[in-house]
Amino acid sequence: MKLEKFLAQLTEIPGVSGYEGRMGDLIGQAFSPYVDEIRKDNLQNLIALKKGEGENCPSIMLAAHMDEIGLMVAKIEEKGFLRITSIGGVDERTILAQEVTVHGKKPLYGIVGAKPPHLQEPDERKKAVKMEDLYVDCGLPEEKIRELVRVGDPITVNREYTSLHNKRAAAKALDDRAGVAVILEVFKELQYLKHTVDVYGVATVQEEVGTRGAFTSTYGIMPDLGIAIDVGFGHMPGILNKEDTINLGKGAAIGIGPHVHPKIFKKLKELADELKISYQLEPSPYPGGTDAYAIQITRSGVPTGLISIPLRYMHTSVETLDLEDIRTAARLLAQFIARIDHEFVEGLKCF
Repeated sequence: MKLEKFLAQLTEIPGVSGYEGRMGDLIGQAFSPYVDEIRKDNLQNLIALKKGEGENCPSIMLAAHMDEIGLMVAKIEEKGFLRITSIGGVDERTILAQEVTVHGKKPLYGIVGAKPPHLQEPDERKKAVKMEDLYVDCGLPEEKIRELVRVGDPITVNREYTSLHNKRAAAKALDDRAGVAVILEVFKELQYLKHTVDVYGVATVQEEVGTRGAFTSTYGIMPDLGIAIDVGFGHMPGILNKEDTINLGKGAAIGIGPHVHPKIFKKLKELADELKISYQLEPSPYPGGTDAYAIQITRSGVPTGLISIPLRYMHTSVETLDLEDIRTAARLLAQFIARIDHEFVEGLKCF
């Protein structure tokens, strides 16, 4: 499956944290031609295995989360209006006037409304509308809404994948379905490379609410090393400190910080230099916020790396990236996998 088609399918299917079932099925279908085994664990992480050549192969885990932020029905009001709350880090400023789908007994289309500015008090006009003041209007009477919708039903923003100029694209949920796409591209690359490590590609669940899937999947696999693939803040107007961002189209970023094993960082950087693969460096001094943290501290600890795809407008419905950054990330990771062995893994036990 071509990269853009896969990304479009991934981003247009709903998969809010805790509700990733359909997403896992799609990813499993895409991975299956390139791997030896596919399964789901008890938390619904999708785990694919491509076996290495030889016996007693060391193992590497590539992890990218498939869940997305979203909304939830908090209350059913008179006249059928739905009050909402958030699942994950939703910026309430971006929700007003969105088209949404309420995933009740059957999908219901709706819009997010609020009091028009003409009827607002003067001080209200100066403030962003708070989540508790927003509501979803599906256009149905209260009795029909109560028949089809329950408190707790998830809600997702409706947004089609959009191809932009210069190999760029915008969609919702590219955080972190872009990382899942990287894993698929790695499996494709590995068809043409010899590797002596078992490669686990894991699409994790519930990252947006606490990296839960990465904890459980790492515990079940217990790989010799792991690499999380996520998104990083793409540079854009209005960000004064450029050190906090990475540039679209300049290659994926290799993370460096307390949760990144120095030998994994060194190997990735040296390999990118050797093969002239575009890359950037991403200082990551505060562990947490990605699956890398969960992988690193599972059980007795796992040597971990971090790769980030530059992404603008994170946690909105128009997240934007450069497709070439996905491709170069996949090439770097595939070459890394092809060049590690027992000796490299043993060397990770000391810094």
